[in-house]
Amino acid sequence: MRWSVFKYLVKYLAAMVAGASLALGLALGTDLTSHGAELSEILERGHLVVGVKDNVRPLGFHNESGELVGFEIDLARQLALELLGDSNAVQLQPVANRDRLPLLLADDVDVVIARMSVTTPRARLVDFSLPYYLDGTALVTRLSGLADVFALSGQKVGVLDGASTVDIVRSRVPGVELVGVESYQAALAGLETGAIAAFAADVSVLSGWVQEYPQYRIFPTLLSGDALAIAMPRGVQYQSLRQQVDAAVESWTESGWLQERMEHWGLP
Repeated sequence: MRWSVFKYLVKYLAAMVAGASLALGLALGTDLTSHGAELSEILERGHLVVGVKDNVRPLGFHNESGELVGFEIDLARQLALELLGDSNAVQLQPVANRDRLPLLLADDVDVVIARMSVTTPRARLVDFSLPYYLDGTALVTRLSGLADVFALSGQKVGVLDGASTVDIVRSRVPGVELVGVESYQAALAGLETGAIAAFAADVSVLSGWVQEYPQYRIFPTLLSGDALAIAMPRGVQYQSLRQQVDAAVESWTESGWLQERMEHWGLP
């Protein structure tokens, strides 16, 4: 069911992104357009520069051997294979959340595959590919007696201070008492001591959590849906790049390769 919903959102979000504009940049009177490498430049250079996460298991993280691996790392390498014929023809550039758009706008990376969700404000500045994963707010717990998220009514649920999950949990799971925490480490401490019964965050992050701490489990119900996509420079000169990237994502989806990679990395 979730895979069917994802494929429906691919079409919906593709239409939304295609209709976005640079109105924000014009209103501010500043040049917020990107100046990235065109496809011909990437081909001539011989490698692709991709902004990725290196601290979010299972999307992008260092394994025991120190190698950068993960679901989005696989996507970056597969994209290099599609564009350049070599999965190793890629430079993986770790990026913090706050630097993802600035680095793309400044031409420091060619594309970003770093847990970037599609939003209208972002789509005014850069272009997005077809979505490759449906992320969203989920809840994790170690308590075995809770059948679903609605059994949390009257319980304390941890949320990151200032995160959008605060409003999402409040509206979707009425009756819970929200407890702000400053970090994932603080949330883990709260769960371990019983100060909170569950913790809310993006399911992509919580998937890595339960891989590291198998005594925890994720409730199957997502409280929200956020499509992750490849961010690219915006402008007519990048049309060839966008077409190639979209064709790649569509091929991965239709062939089942994308689904297989999700399952391999334990993403629900």
